[in-house]
Amino acid sequence: MKSIDFEPVSQKSLSRQIADQIRQAIIDGSLAADDRLPTEDELAARFSVSRPTIREALKRLAAQNLVRSKRGPTGGTFVNRPSISDLSDSLAGATTLLMGLNAFSLEEITQTRLELETICCKLASQNRSKEDLDALLVELKTQKDPSLTAEEFCASDVNFHRLIANATGNRMLAFVMHTVIEALQPVANMVAHRYREKAVIYNQHERLFVALSNQDAELCVQILSEQVHYLNEQHNAAQSDKQHDKQSC
Repeated sequence: MKSIDFEPVSQKSLSRQIADQIRQAIIDGSLAADDRLPTEDELAARFSVSRPTIREALKRLAAQNLVRSKRGPTGGTFVNRPSISDLSDSLAGATTLLMGLNAFSLEEITQTRLELETICCKLASQNRSKEDLDALLVELKTQKDPSLTAEEFCASDVNFHRLIANATGNRMLAFVMHTVIEALQPVANMVAHRYREKAVIYNQHERLFVALSNQDAELCVQILSEQVHYLNEQHNAAQSDKQHDKQSC
């Protein structure tokens, strides 16, 4: 075990303080991926706390996907290596929560999505591969199915835009966009799906696909802007009707 200088802890929220210190050691590189943590007894002695407190701290870290446990002679608790998808989903969950609490305005949501996806369209037009186009084509075929429910169409819609982000070839941008798309787009879509026509979205996606295939970045951005503003209008209509229903009660 590497020598880590842990700080003394107060009696308030001991497990959280211990988890925070171990988490910080991972962030600053003192603990690396796959490093084995000391045993519960050793950690309890280092922090001068009970084993149940250590277990609670480790549970906190496991919930954040920062550590994993392994049984057997070579077992123990090890520093995990979270995947980009895991971290993206976690961040998307936090963003969705903030959305539900009205922490962001519709204007902020629209602007964020439009600006970031504009960058994605430009890069994807340059860097898309045959595999990227094939994956987009699969989603288009899915969306063309008339028996698709609103929820299923929404899921395919989300994946279509995630695939465009992947096609940029920029993993950092794809990570950020997965968070934005997963958190912001489904909320807007599910509120507005009663007011939009799936055929309109499909047509926009089909034209986006053709523009990406032809590496026409300008047209791709133009179609994206059309779709974002269309969804924004539908969202406004949904919110207006919702407000009207409240006033009628």
